[in-house]
Amino acid sequence: MAEGIGPAHALWRAIPPGPRRGALHAACRLAAPRADAHSPATSTGIVTMGEMTRNSGLGEAARLLHAGIARCGLDRGAIDLGVLRRPIPARAAPDAALLLHVNAPSIPLMLARAPRDFLRGRRVIGFWNWELATLPTAWGRAGGYIHEIWAPSAFTQAAIETRYPGRVRLVPYPLAAIDLPPASPDRARFGVPDGAVMTLVIANLGASFARKNPLAAIAAHRAAFGDRTDRILIVKLAGGAAFPADMKTLAAAIAGAPNIRLIDDSWPAERLRTLLASADILLSLHRAEGFGLVPAEAMLRGIPVVATGWSGTLQFMNHDSASLVAHRLVPVADARGTYADAAALWAEPDIGDAANRLRALADDKAARHALAARGRAGVTAALGLAPLAAALAASGIS
Repeated sequence: MAEGIGPAHALWRAIPPGPRRGALHAACRLAAPRADAHSPATSTGIVTMGEMTRNSGLGEAARLLHAGIARCGLDRGAIDLGVLRRPIPARAAPDAALLLHVNAPSIPLMLARAPRDFLRGRRVIGFWNWELATLPTAWGRAGGYIHEIWAPSAFTQAAIETRYPGRVRLVPYPLAAIDLPPASPDRARFGVPDGAVMTLVIANLGASFARKNPLAAIAAHRAAFGDRTDRILIVKLAGGAAFPADMKTLAAAIAGAPNIRLIDDSWPAERLRTLLASADILLSLHRAEGFGLVPAEAMLRGIPVVATGWSGTLQFMNHDSASLVAHRLVPVADARGTYADAAALWAEPDIGDAANRLRALADDKAARHALAARGRAGVTAALGLAPLAAALAASGIS
């Protein structure tokens, strides 16, 4: 679990999406090396490439994959990518495959400073995350950089297959196979009264305010509990400084409610883990997710989850292992323009249903414990090492 938005990322997002994507492709496609037309049949291990040191969801996911590959005994190292990172080394395990944990539009940017022959003679695998059921046109231009694509959920796999039929393999993040850092609850540290039921929302505003949908979480909690001071909602955000209008909207929605606390800060991982361990319920009323590392980690740590019953989170949760909120599909409306496909749909969670589910769990400690146990068992079964190991073997990596 990670958070944060860097200055370069903030500057990049300040450019309107259309022009910045066009500039990215035009400026970097000539410099970035391309994969060979035919990949080698076998490779000796695999090098993981991504934002390995970034304090963000994508950074954490890249580190998680790297750890899973190490568990499989096939790790040949990792390369940290980023606009302000050092150039890619000329020869990094030349007989190894490459796993690019970089979404399609960013591949030219991330590879622009690599040597021209960096991909020569290698099998190159892209690991992509996307949150809607259809893939943007710009994503269809990355085929020349990779030989195959891995996706963390069947939902994302199906979306990518719309432009890359037959090239996408399902490889969920092996969260349950990795030893999570320990975390113990410390409710006093966060000012949560004894006997109160604490619901937690965690979101990075850099990942889309509309998609993460914290406003719905606030509305559901207010509908469920009003101003009851023994029912606490903590909305833990990161990246709010880059999006002051979003923060103003959230403050207006909270409207001084005594039982809702809004925190916008980039915390050390230990503090964030302690906050999660202190929660009685993890709430995610997202409109769309490609996977959902935060609810997955919550389930693995024994925290019951109330979440929208749509998109990538269904890779590891169902009606038995989580409390899935009813929804309807509506046209995407994203003021930032990150999701600009006029025909695209995402989920609008039912606030009344979410409120009822929160109330039922808050009022029944035994029900919370039972759901937490089923959630932990479900996510442990769904997010093991086997799919990653099978994908490596199928790609000729040994």
